[in-house]
Amino acid sequence: MGKIKVSIIGGAGYGAAELLRHLLVREDVEISRISSKDYIGKTIGEVHRSFYGLEKANIIIEDISPKQCVADADFVFLAMPHIITARVAMELFDEDVRIIDLSGDFRLSQLEDYIRDYAPEHPCPERLGTFVYGMPELNSEAIKTAKHVASPGCFATGIAMGLLPLAHAGLLKGANVRTVAMTGSSGSGVRPVPGTHHPIRANNLKAYKVLHHQHRAEIVQTINAAGAENVSLDFIPVSAPLVRGILAISQLDLPEKMDEEQIQQLYEEYYGEHTTVVVMPLGQSPEVVAVKNSVRVEVGITVRIDEVTGQRTLACISAIDNLIKGGAGQAIQSFNLMTGKSASYGLDHPALWP
Repeated sequence: MGKIKVSIIGGAGYGAAELLRHLLVREDVEISRISSKDYIGKTIGEVHRSFYGLEKANIIIEDISPKQCVADADFVFLAMPHIITARVAMELFDEDVRIIDLSGDFRLSQLEDYIRDYAPEHPCPERLGTFVYGMPELNSEAIKTAKHVASPGCFATGIAMGLLPLAHAGLLKGANVRTVAMTGSSGSGVRPVPGTHHPIRANNLKAYKVLHHQHRAEIVQTINAAGAENVSLDFIPVSAPLVRGILAISQLDLPEKMDEEQIQQLYEEYYGEHTTVVVMPLGQSPEVVAVKNSVRVEVGITVRIDEVTGQRTLACISAIDNLIKGGAGQAIQSFNLMTGKSASYGLDHPALWP
């Protein structure tokens, strides 16, 4: 069987670097072409230093049209900012190529959510809701046959992974979820901005886009798809002195008298077939360092019963690498499913420790 030919449009960013890091070493994949508006004429080894000197790192980044880039490709990964991505995708919908989009342009199904959170208009609003949402723990069967996949956002992934079992069990009907999630600087992209400037970021914690982050609607949409109803989400993102990683802490009041052991069982059953998701033992909290540089997810729960009111409060904590499970690695999980493999194929390896 011949190799699967893959192209990448938007080859200069961190997302493209992660795609290449995982795909270059695979014997079943051939990188067809890589296009970008930056570093034209340079090799991927010159742009992404971790590839420098490798035999396969002599692929040239080209300034070519989307149709030229996918001319002989079976798959194309779109690794560009929103708005730009949608305009590029519009040129590819009639092509015989399967699309995996890493941007936020096709994750949301409602135009009003996109307009509020991303841009005043969408280049092709009729396509909203037509992409399969690329989260294997939610949509594995639909991903397998999809032609177009919208890969989830990093915060949306980290937070939803802590909430999916509750939604599936019907425990998020009418719930108010309160989440604080901390993220590393790589989530802001390859171009330096004040929020990622090292002298400030390295010794600082800072909340931003408080209660108005663009991933909020995506998170609600995702957990609703898993079984939640009329759920509200208060989400506060925090800029942390990390390069990689997201730690998400969500709290909610349990509507039923369930103890920790019962909730723990729900999580273990929901994620039982997903080998890259680890449900931590009760009393042990997930940590970013345990998932860094991998597609692994750690999830842990704790229940507290108020001594006065008897109210049960659940805290669910999840940890991911924002560039891998929260980005390119999850896109490759979709690629794996779309090519008849397990989601974890080529990705099921331990994280770096420490």
